[in-house]
Parts: sequence; structure tokens; C-alpha cells
Amino acid sequence: MSVNHLTVREVLGIAPVIPVIVINDVRDAVPLARSLVDGGLRVLEVTLRTSAGLEAIQLMREAVPEAIVGAGTVLNRGQLEAAVTAGSQFIVSPGFSPTLCRAGMALGVPMLPGCVTATEIMAALDVGIDTVKFFPASRSGGAGLLKDFSSVFSQVRFCPTGGIDLKSAVDYLALPNVLCVGMSSIATAAAIKDGDFSGITSRAKEAAGLRPV
Repeated sequence: MSVNHLTVREVLGIAPVIPVIVINDVRDAVPLARSLVDGGLRVLEVTLRTSAGLEAIQLMREAVPEAIVGAGTVLNRGQLEAAVTAGSQFIVSPGFSPTLCRAGMALGVPMLPGCVTATEIMAALDVGIDTVKFFPASRSGGAGLLKDFSSVFSQVRFCPTGGIDLKSAVDYLALPNVLCVGMSSIATAAAIKDGDFSGITSRAKEAAGLRPV
């Protein structure tokens, strides 16, 4: 059983968009999580690109229990274990590492590795993973490539991320093999720095309405 009793597909099926979040100041973590959840986006990916990421995850979990908070940009086992200790309910990595995926599966945490080629997808299937991140989506063939993959990998589902905005998200979400998309433009660094949480909520509402959930 996973740490949050949800499979990765169940997590990705909660909302059409997962905000990809970079936190520089942990004081922004709770108001940001609240603004996104209020806008209808409960699944949040907090990247480990900054030193504030792990503490932000812990604070969000404690203060906004209705949010599903995961760690992104997880590159190795040390980061994986630290993220799980901080309370991460799912793990996202930019690429596919069988070692990392097996370690996460052993810990019972849903894993979402990045794959952009048929070879990487087949390698993921070999370790028992049939749901992957497609990153960087806009530079790796976009919705057209995912449409081609649907006939070859009918059992695989994707979360495309990278260069996706509210307009292009519609093309991805129209594909039957796409569960949701990841998007960094909902909670931008500028909006977070300026404390524009009402603007973030407005964009979250627009994103949540891209597809009925």
C-alpha cells in the first residue's frame, strides 16, 4: 500500500492540471497551497530545486491536509528518502532510473518517472511502471508524439509537463492516454514573490475547469 493509500493514476486523476511549484521562501508554502486548493487544484508538485522544497512540503501537508503534495525533480535515493520523510505523497523525477523507481516502490510511494522515448517507456514497463511523466513535452514531440504512442503502448498513461500553458493543455487533455498535465505557469515565481495569491487562485480555477473532474 502506498504512503497515501492512492495509486499514481488515482493521484493524477484528481485534477486536470498539477501545478509545478518552486519555493524559495518557506513562508510562501502554506498560503500558496491554500490558494491552489481553493482554486480547485489539490495535487501539488513541489520541486526540490531549492533548499526550501522539503520544508515547504512538510508545512503544506500539516496546514492544508486536503492537498496531495508530492516532490518533484527527485534525482537520487537520498532525495527520495528525504522527500518521503518530509511527507511527500508521490515522487516525480525528470528521467527514468530503474534504481530510483525500485527504491520508491519498496517504500510504497507512487512514482512518476520521466520518459520521452519508446525505449524509456519499455524500460519503465519492465520494472512495473505504466504511468509516466512526459518531459520536456513541448520539445519532445508534444501531443502528436503522445498520440502516436497510444497505439503502441495502449496500457501506458502520461502526465506531460514542460512548456505547457492553458491553451496548449487542451490538446494534451483531449488524448485518451493523458491523465493530466503539469504546468508551472499557474504559480509563477513572480506571482509567489509578489504575494499575488488571489491571482494564483484565479488561474487555478481556470485550469481546474479545463476538463470536468
